[in-house]
Order: sequence, then C-alpha cells, then structure tokens
Amino acid sequence: MFKNYVKIAWRNLVKSKVYSFINIIGLSVGMAVALLISLWIWDELSYNKSFKNYSHIVRVLETSVHGTETSTFRSMPIPLAAEMRTKYNQDFKFVSLSSWNFFNILSYGEKKLNKAGMFAQPDLPTILTPNMIKGTLHCIDDPTSIAINETIAKALFGDADPVNKLIKINNKNSLKVTGVFKDFPYSSEFKDVSFFAPWAYFKNENDWVKNSETQWDNNSFQIYAQLQDNFTAESVGPKIKKLLEGHDRKDKPGVLLHSMAKWHLYGEFKNGINTGGDIQFVWMFGIIGLFVLLLACINFMNLSTARSEKRAKEVGIRKAVGSQRKQLVLQFLCESVLIALIALVLALLLTLLALPSFNSLSDKHMDVMWGNAFFWLFALGFTIFTGLISGSYPALYLSSFNSVKVLKGTFKAGKLAAIPRKVLVVMQFSVSVILIIATIIVYQQIQYAKNRPIGYERNGLITVDMTTPDLYAHYAAMRQDVINSGAALNMAESSSPTTAVYSNQSGFDWPGKDANLNPTFGTIGVTHDFGKTIGWQFIDGRDFSRDYATDTAAFVINEAAVKYMGLKKPVGSIVKYLSSDRADKNYRIIGVIKDMIMESPFDPVKPTIFLMDYNWASEITIKLNPKLSSHVALAKLESVFKKYNPGSPFEYRFEDDEYANKFEAENRVSSLATFFAAFAVFISCLGLFGLASFTAEQRTKEIGVRKVLGATVFNLWRLLSKDFVVLVFLSFFIAIPVAWYAMSKWLLNYEYRTPISVWVFAVTAVGALFITIATVSFQAIKAALSNPVRSLRTE
Repeated sequence: MFKNYVKIAWRNLVKSKVYSFINIIGLSVGMAVALLISLWIWDELSYNKSFKNYSHIVRVLETSVHGTETSTFRSMPIPLAAEMRTKYNQDFKFVSLSSWNFFNILSYGEKKLNKAGMFAQPDLPTILTPNMIKGTLHCIDDPTSIAINETIAKALFGDADPVNKLIKINNKNSLKVTGVFKDFPYSSEFKDVSFFAPWAYFKNENDWVKNSETQWDNNSFQIYAQLQDNFTAESVGPKIKKLLEGHDRKDKPGVLLHSMAKWHLYGEFKNGINTGGDIQFVWMFGIIGLFVLLLACINFMNLSTARSEKRAKEVGIRKAVGSQRKQLVLQFLCESVLIALIALVLALLLTLLALPSFNSLSDKHMDVMWGNAFFWLFALGFTIFTGLISGSYPALYLSSFNSVKVLKGTFKAGKLAAIPRKVLVVMQFSVSVILIIATIIVYQQIQYAKNRPIGYERNGLITVDMTTPDLYAHYAAMRQDVINSGAALNMAESSSPTTAVYSNQSGFDWPGKDANLNPTFGTIGVTHDFGKTIGWQFIDGRDFSRDYATDTAAFVINEAAVKYMGLKKPVGSIVKYLSSDRADKNYRIIGVIKDMIMESPFDPVKPTIFLMDYNWASEITIKLNPKLSSHVALAKLESVFKKYNPGSPFEYRFEDDEYANKFEAENRVSSLATFFAAFAVFISCLGLFGLASFTAEQRTKEIGVRKVLGATVFNLWRLLSKDFVVLVFLSFFIAIPVAWYAMSKWLLNYEYRTPISVWVFAVTAVGALFITIATVSFQAIKAALSNPVRSLRTE
C-alpha cells in the first residue's frame, strides 16, 4: 500500500511540474533557512561546552553601589582570591587569579609575534583543562615557564619540538616553554587566548601588581574558580556575598558567582541582577526560523487547496471504490512528505552553498555535521514534521469532498473555500512586513548611534600598544623623531586609547558633594599632547600645557562629569583625590571638554577625568599627517619605531576601525535580519506567484469573454490583482502594531535609542505593495494579453 502511495505521489508531482517546482523551491528555501538558524542556535547553546569542568567553572563578579545604581563588573581585587581559597576550600576545588587577555611580544630568534595571552596562577590551566599536546596541566607552576598554543608553536618553531626552548617576552626576559595546547575552540570564551604565563612572573615585573596584593579597592584582575563536585554557583554564592565588606569600602560591595553555563547567553546585569543577555537573539532567530519555515508550508497549503477541483474527481472515484477517509489522508500526507524529502536534498545543497556567507555574517565557524547521527535524525525528523505540517490541511480538506457531488459533476469548491487561503496569505505577508520593519529599525538604531558627535577627531588617528621597556625608555626621543619625519602631526601617551576606558576610580571629593555618595569616574592618565593629538573640544578653560608646572596637579573633565558633580563654575574648582596607592592630593580643574564617546555609542557618556600621569601609560596615540598617504606615513613611522624598538614588530590600530567595531554586534543582527527578511519576502512572493498563476488559469474563460466584450488589458490586470492587493493591505493592519510593539521592546535595551518614525511603516507598506503588484502582474498581464479565441475554443 505504501509503495502505491509513493508511486501515485510521484505521478502527481510529474504531472503538475510548475506547481511542484514552486512547492519544492519554497519548501527547500524555508528548510535551508531553518537549518542555518538551527546550526547557529546549536553553536550558541554549545558555547564553552568544550571545557571538561564546564558545569563547575565560575567567574567571580563584584557589585558596587554608586548613588542609586548598582554596577556589576568582572574586575576584582587580588586579596579576594586568597580569602576564597583559604576560608572556603570546602566549596572551591581551585581558585585562580589572572590578568586580562592582553597582547604581548613573543620572540624566538628573528621570529616575532604579537599575541594575546593571560598571566595566571598555576591552577587556571587545571580549571580550564586545555587539550595538552605536550606537557601537563601544571605547565605554569614554574615562574620562568610559559605554555603556548599550537598556532604559536608552529609559527615560532615550525615542526621542531618547542618544549624547553626559550621564548623572549616583550623584549625583556626569557621564559621556558613547558607546554603546548591545542587552540581553544572558536565557540569559547578563551578563543583568543594564545598562551598562559605565570602570575609570579607578572607580579615580579610590575610593581603596581605587587602593591595591589593588599589593596581591596584595586579592581584590576580576574578571578576564576572551580567548585567542588557537589556544589553549584547558586548554593555557594550566598556564602561569599559579603566577603568584600569591612575592608574600608564605601560602595557597599558584594560578590557574585557567575557560572560558565551563563557567561555567553546570560551575561547582562542590571542593578546587580542577571537580566539575560544574548539569549534574546537565540529566541528571536529561533522564532524567525519557525516563521520562515511556516511561510513555506503556507505556500504548499495554499497551492494544494487552490487546485482542489483538479483532484476532486480522483477523490470521488477513490471514495466510490471503497477508500476510507483515513486512507486518503495518508495518501495526501505521503505526497507532502515526498515533496519535503526532495526539498531536504535541495535544502542541504543550499545550506552548504550559503554557509560560508552565513558564517561571515554571524561571525561563526560552523560546518554541516555530516558525520553526526544526531544531525541526520534531526534533519529527517524535521523534514517529516515539515511534510506533515504543510500537508495536514490539504489532506483533511481534499479527503472531505462528497463523492456523489463530485461524480455527478455538481461539486464546486464555493466562495468560502478561498477564505482559509486568504487567511494564510495575510499571515505570510504579515510575517514578511514585520521582518522588513524590524530590519529597517535595527539599521536606523545603528545609524542613529553612528551619527552621534564623538567629541574628538578620529580620522588619521592610530594607536600603538606600549608592550616593551624600549618604548617607555625612549618615548621622548621617539616622539621628536616621529614629528621630524613628517609622518605625524602629533603624538601622545595615555593609559587608555580613545575607544576605551581602562580604569574607573573612586575616592573623589569636592565642595558640595553628598557625603553618602561614592562616585566612580573613568580616570585616564595622559601626557601634555594628548588633547592636541586627538583634537578634543573645549567648552571651558584650557588644555594641559608645559608652560604650567602646576598642571601635574590639574584635571581636565568632560561635560558628563560636570553634570554629575553639579558644578556651576567647574574651572578653578578643587577636587580631592583619595587614592589607595598614593597620598591624598588636591587637583584643580583647568578645563572642560565635550563628551567623548570612548565606550558604547549606545550608552550615555561616562563622567571622566583626565590627569597628567605618565606612570599609567600603556598606549601611544599618533595623529597621521593628512598631507601624506597612509602607506607613506606608516612606512616612515615603522622606521622610527624600529630604531628605538628593534625587537618588536610595528603593529598599530586605526581608531576608525576600533570605533567601527563597537557596532559589530548590532551590525551582525542587522545583517542577519536582512538575510532572513529577504528569504521571507522571496517565499511569500513565490506563493503569490503560484496563486496568481492558478487564479489566471481558473479564470481563462472569463478573461476570454471579457476581452471579446471589450475589456482592456488594464481592466483585466486590475481584476486579477485587486484581491491580492486587498490581502496585503490587511496584512499591514496586523503587522504594523505587532512590529511597533516588538521593536519598542527591543530598543529599551539601549539608553541612547532612535525614535520609531512613521515613515518606516509607510516605506515598508509601499515597498511590500510594489513587490506584490510586481509579482502578481506577471501572470495577470500574461493572461490579459492571451488570445481570447484560443482560450474560448479550448474552454
């Protein structure tokens, strides 16, 4: 019986080639989109799961109260790790301090690499369990050791064994390679970590790290831990919540444990509470994938029920010879599953072709899991499910025909039979219109943030990391040579680049300050020439100057700081800076600059203070000479840097590119939304094309009669198009309020957000209407131009 069903299904497919083609193409595109989204969701949900201790690894977070807001951040003080390790060893198996993942120069002979890595206490590799190719997880127990990944090992040593060879770090000291590990997976938090080096070495080379060992308010480090086997972050977290209290902290600090399982998708905190994060995109794209697949299923339903009269006689005969309704339902479902299986083959091919572009759009390294049995079970189950969903309504509808009326020739589908098809068309275009509106608003939000005044001139700015002692020792001479070369207009040092704030400090006091307020300011140490180099814009006062020796005790602050401090006449005001690593000191405000966007362009600018402090310097900022091409200017700069820093490659970052990276996540969402919206519109148009084709075919005789009676091509085009236009208008009334509500909720994630303009809905409506008319018009005009004599004769 099943063989018979398949044979009949195949014959029907071959008999109606055009409609079969439309169904298969529509389903294959919908399934390909759903498969791509499924791969993306799988990658997101499996993020970090490559770590052996995944379910027991935690990151320690701190909360602190500033005014009415509670901040949550990853920066931790050194003494907390020892406190956790000694007092709560029954809860933690391992606790490890680490630096941030920052770039360092690694060299072996003439080969030099600038790679990111972490300085960590010995237990960190044990916690993360990297896949060791050589050596053990105790690879950084020795203060003179280093563990490198496979990429570095290949680049520095080729095919030679790297173990026990010496690598020079930052042109200073040599460390012995004691381990080589496989690169961390791209879908992990540590994908950019290229090496682990000992914490003891980091401490010995940096006095400020040594000094931080007793400072409970110096949040400059990270703490990772592995819980004991029978404990969870939820059970241990409350025990250590108050560990930071009682250490001369006025910001009401608290400690949180953030499980590795939540790092990637649940990384957002508001007022000390985990409010979600990127999980919203998993839900959003999952829903989009289901809707796009549903659109393809709707096409199948529409075309199958529209062509019901073509198969009415077949149903009548089958019922007359004894077929039961469930047998007819099974036959029609068999047809839809067969179409879905054919569509699956095409969908897999489309997925394979689209995956490189999709990976680029989504910043992923995904592959189709050909050898994974679960993938094939999922694909087949998903295909059968799609076939059953798309074929369910046509099967129930076709099998319900009255055999007596059919065989007498009195069966007519009737006007009410078209209502479900119209409802489905409205659903299709509602989804498409919602996606188009969402895409436009996401793009608007990005442009709105990009058009914010940034408060400085970023064109022609480059940044160089100060990683070696040569750069610190020869800075003044090097700066003079850079300017004399004509490659740059100016050059300055700072503790942060213009696109980030590396340090946030508290302990500031000023006249009129609320005694209960414990504010935190972005705090950046700069040299005299920093403002002139970046072109910051003064609204009051003056810049730092070598003409004033007192500027070593001066502040330049931004507008946000003035507003926060409530200073009516900021220039000349005295601010006391109480710092744990220096004596309390009074600073005079000498200038106020316009707010510079140094962090997220979607958030308000943070109150920021700039002071003359060379000890913090970690970045060199250079303003290129606009009269020279970038290529020529950079070549000249390289020769100067090589003169003073011969042991390191000349590596730089354009601030333009760094600023553009701040829009990376939003640009990715915009690109993916555009990608899915385009396919949704394509599938909807494919369905409209099929329905318009069938409508024109059904009304061939009517069109012939109307032409003979004098109807023009325009009259006939309007006749065949108006029903579809009405349905699209109905979809607008459904889609617009849904899209407005959904995007309003999405925009609430941003403090600096675009208003939703009426023109977005108007443009979408006009665009969707144009697409509809263009799709339907091909068949309508084709039918209107046909020879009425031929159609009347054949009909």
